[in-house]
Amino acid sequence: MAEPDLSAAAVPPIDLADVQGNILRGYTKSMVRHLIAQVTDASAARAWIGATAGPDRSLAPAITDAAHWGENPPDVCFNVGLTFAGLQALGLPDSATRSFPEAFREGMAARASKIGDWGDSAPAHWKPWFQDGDAVHLVLTLHANTASLLDRHEQALMSGMAGKSLSIRGRNEGAKFNGDEVHFGYRDNISQPRFAGISPPGKVDHQPSAPLGTVLLGYPTALEQLTWSLPEPTVLGFNGAFNAFRVLEQNVAAFEEFLSRAAERLLDSHLADELLPVGSEQDRASRPQRLAAMREVVAAKLVGRWRTGTPLALSPRDPLPGETVSDTNYDFVDDAGGLKCPLGAHTRRVNPRGARIVQRMANHTRRLVRRGMPYGPRFDPTAPLSDAGVERGLLGNFICADLSAQFEAVQYDWINLGLQDPRITGSNDPLMGANEQDASWFDVATSKGTIRLRGLPRFIRTRGGAYTFLPSISALRWIGRLGGQ
Repeated sequence: MAEPDLSAAAVPPIDLADVQGNILRGYTKSMVRHLIAQVTDASAARAWIGATAGPDRSLAPAITDAAHWGENPPDVCFNVGLTFAGLQALGLPDSATRSFPEAFREGMAARASKIGDWGDSAPAHWKPWFQDGDAVHLVLTLHANTASLLDRHEQALMSGMAGKSLSIRGRNEGAKFNGDEVHFGYRDNISQPRFAGISPPGKVDHQPSAPLGTVLLGYPTALEQLTWSLPEPTVLGFNGAFNAFRVLEQNVAAFEEFLSRAAERLLDSHLADELLPVGSEQDRASRPQRLAAMREVVAAKLVGRWRTGTPLALSPRDPLPGETVSDTNYDFVDDAGGLKCPLGAHTRRVNPRGARIVQRMANHTRRLVRRGMPYGPRFDPTAPLSDAGVERGLLGNFICADLSAQFEAVQYDWINLGLQDPRITGSNDPLMGANEQDASWFDVATSKGTIRLRGLPRFIRTRGGAYTFLPSISALRWIGRLGGQ
């Protein structure tokens, strides 16, 4: 890190047309396709990359930028991420590639121990096209509303210069179902950092607006008036961002089985009526009804939200409140004991908001922009035999200005060590953590006591991924102009 010059002349107003669109805006398309590509001809690949930011659409499709679309949104959104191996394969000067941060240079697989990718999540078990990280050079991402649009755009993309300079090693495809629901049954894509003057008006969020340096290089950050050093030359780094692209398999059957097992335990405890939703705790409710209600309590406690999206911090006893409750405008400052939202709940771990934590300055400095899409068929609990061996999960993008200080710190310190609070230290995130069934635990607190749930298996395992750099439009043009270097 280096101290920035924060004068208006040094940090010009952001030009949204120079920023790749998937960084600052969430696309509303229903399908995504990530093409994992390898450079086969460096010179031609550089020319193609430059053409994606140029005016001639006969040479390459246009990168989707963050400028406002108005009334004519594109049918297909197209973006490009480059790995460190990709920058080298493209023939960028050593002075440029060496100027990137260490985490990015080493790559996701080499940093596996820092982000919980061990056991059956280790790189040796990843999908074949991710196992040779030196051959993963680009991640080309297409968003659209139909598979036919994705097919046509990919065909057009690869029929020209790209087809002569790149080979596609693998594809990861996802599609929305039931709105923004993910495979575990929760609403997703609810809370993102809000950037002053950039994020669209609408939802009110209790958290402070995030400075642009949270996600974009070249701007002030929330870290004591420091900014991240830019890769060199400035045109290459400015307005760029880093992305941890992750293929995360979700074991829905194991998750639902754990909900039943934990609900039985809680229902038989003396704290049952302290936990059951309002209206379901009465003696007139049957055992199956109470068990079904308690399963949803467990699901809400593990994540910090009811599966409807309503936060426990605002509605600790009611998954469907009678009046509208904000799904973003809340905090944990009045819940120091975790009576509303458990201290170890997923959403509280990854974003402690204003709660008092051990790492006092870290509350709002590790925020990430999250873009995700489910993949695989929706889980059918009535067909366990036909569902055996079916893979489903999430294609996740975790975008930030510094992989080590943001993404890796969240994964290591908060998800897999619980360093926010001594009361959860030594436990892993119940949903995303690298749990082992014989050692895992999760505390459910009430005003009359706490119950410790044990035996959480690992619900999510990594099936692949890569650290990529999302260059600005100017940087793409600069790469295209490198010519025969």
